[in-house]
Formats: sequence, structure tokens, C-alpha cells
Amino acid sequence: MGNGLWVMGWKPDRLNRLHPVFDLTHPPSPITHHRLARGFTLIELLVALAIFVVMAATAYRGLSAMLDARERIDQENRKWRSVALFYARLENDLEAVLDRPVRGTAGLALPALAGNALAVGEDDAQLAFTRSGYAGQTGLLSAPQRVGYRLHGETLELLTWTALDQAPRSRPEINPALKDVIRFTLRYLDRNGNWQTQWPLPDQRQGLPAAVEAGITLRSGETVQRIFALP
Repeated sequence: MGNGLWVMGWKPDRLNRLHPVFDLTHPPSPITHHRLARGFTLIELLVALAIFVVMAATAYRGLSAMLDARERIDQENRKWRSVALFYARLENDLEAVLDRPVRGTAGLALPALAGNALAVGEDDAQLAFTRSGYAGQTGLLSAPQRVGYRLHGETLELLTWTALDQAPRSRPEINPALKDVIRFTLRYLDRNGNWQTQWPLPDQRQGLPAAVEAGITLRSGETVQRIFALP
């Protein structure tokens, strides 16, 4: 050790110059956790709750508006898809029209295409015509048919007769073609280029018009018109 006293690797000249590294006579005061353990005050809770309520209300309104917009879009898509299907069916029928008169239930001859502003009788149509059978089908569907369209209430109906020359008391099969329709208008283009509101004209021979215009007005207010050229 030598002649002196070594403390912590140092050899001081005097012991009274040494300062203890750890002062055990004055222990540190205990650490308090008052600030760390302090909870939220009532005002802070109310403010947080108010913020949460505002955010929840805003999110709900946004979600509700988004769902309403989605429902409206779905309704519009369904509406216009139904309109497109109706016109596609009418176009398919008119493309297959035949210049073939038929005999009605009363035994009277009916023109190959008959158009009236109104359907008067229970089994009458605003537009009735003869069409060829459906390609690739068998049985009744492969044979020529008599079909018709009319507005009944707010529903456009498709009428189908099982035979061209109808027996007494025979009735057509009636199926809905398009709903929510408040108006159904028809016009017929004669061979002179003039539009007529009925077909055939009293002073003209029976036959087919050059084209048919079919217009509908939906309950929602939209009006759609299409012209179909006949063969």
C-alpha cells in the first residue's frame, strides 16, 4: 500500500480533503408520483365526451348520407335497367313482325299490325301485331305468335295469344313488362313519311307501317321515346 492511504484508487495528501462519493447521512427524499397518478378532471372528461359526441354525430351523418346516395343510385340503376329491358323486348318483337292478318275472337279479320290510342276492351291492346316464332325454340314458341302491348294502370303489360286465329272466348296471357309508367304513346310512320296516331288508317289498305315510335313517361317524370324501323 505504500506510505499513504488509498481511497478509490487515489492517494490524497490528507484524509480531511476527501469528500464521500455517497452521502449516507442525507438519504434522498422519496420520489412522489402525485403528478403521474393524477387522473382526468371532470371538465376534461366533459370536453372529451363532447368531442366524441360531435365526431360520432358527424360520422353518422356522413354514413347515412352515403347509404342514402347508394340506395338512390341502386334505384336509378334498377329503373333504367327495367326500361332498357322493355325496349329491348319491344324491339325484338317488332324486328320479327309479319304481314299476316289474323282472325279475332268474334270471327272478324284483324290487321297484321293494329295500333290504337287506348285499349278499350279487357283483352285489347294499344299495339298488337303478328311476329314470327323465336329462333332455336320448339313447340308454340317456334310458331308465329300474336303479341300486344298496353298500359294498364301504371304497368305496361305484354299480351300473348296462343294462336294467330283465335277461337271464341279465347283470352291472351298477360304479363307485366314495365312498372311505374303513367303514359304510353304510339305513332306510326306511313309510306309517305307522315306520322299517324293509329294504324291502319281507314282510307288505306292494310299493311305494315315503315316505323313505329313508342314513348313512355315514368312516374318519376322522365320521358323516353324510341323509333323502330320495320322490315
